[in-house]
Amino acid sequence: MGNYKLVALDMDGTLLNEEKLISEENRRAIKAATEAGVTVMLCTGRGVPNIMSYVDELQLKSPIVAVNGSEVWKAPGELWKRVTMDSALVDRMRQIALRHDVWYWAYSVEGVYNKNNWSVDAIDEVKWLKFGYHIDDTDVLASVRGELASWGALEITNSHPCNIELNPKGISKASGLREVCALLGLEMSQVVGMGDSQNDLEMIRAAGLGVAMGNAQEEIKREADLVTVTNEEDGVARVIWEQVLGR
Repeated sequence: MGNYKLVALDMDGTLLNEEKLISEENRRAIKAATEAGVTVMLCTGRGVPNIMSYVDELQLKSPIVAVNGSEVWKAPGELWKRVTMDSALVDRMRQIALRHDVWYWAYSVEGVYNKNNWSVDAIDEVKWLKFGYHIDDTDVLASVRGELASWGALEITNSHPCNIELNPKGISKASGLREVCALLGLEMSQVVGMGDSQNDLEMIRAAGLGVAMGNAQEEIKREADLVTVTNEEDGVARVIWEQVLGR
């Protein structure tokens, strides 16, 4: 067992089961960890409005890394750092979606926009955080991803094999966790990072213990220090009990 002081949890596919619920066993393990002095925090691609009900459920007062690292919250309700995306880039990404006729969405400080509620007139007035596509056609997916990569201006990941998620260059869950470690006086070697998708990869690589869920994408499993059981089998709880609390 390592000297782990911080547990950073992805949400969808990791902490949450397929019904988007926190299991009783995961809840019990998180409570035991916090009572033992370990900081347990959420590190997610979600925006804060879609996080807070879970924060409240777990009674967490810890930092939050949201929107794949574009926001770092010192504590619930206390923003520490926010990195926004250039509106010209957002417009270019939207034009790709229109050209290929694929679903797109974007997180902003003001709310979530998508193909159905996009406001062209507001694009320069909005503070953009993340852009995304969902593309079922693998050839189109590869083509879009290749075009985006050629710009050299974005962090390109996914939270599902059929989507693409874009953040400002240099922004990831790992960059957010480094901010949190600086706030808490910890080293990345003291962090357990758990996830299942490409947007968790940099966190898993950077953490002292990088954990892939049993349901994780194969690339994530190959890079992880440890592969646990699935999100349907309380993988988060197993890692906390065995690796963090040594029970």
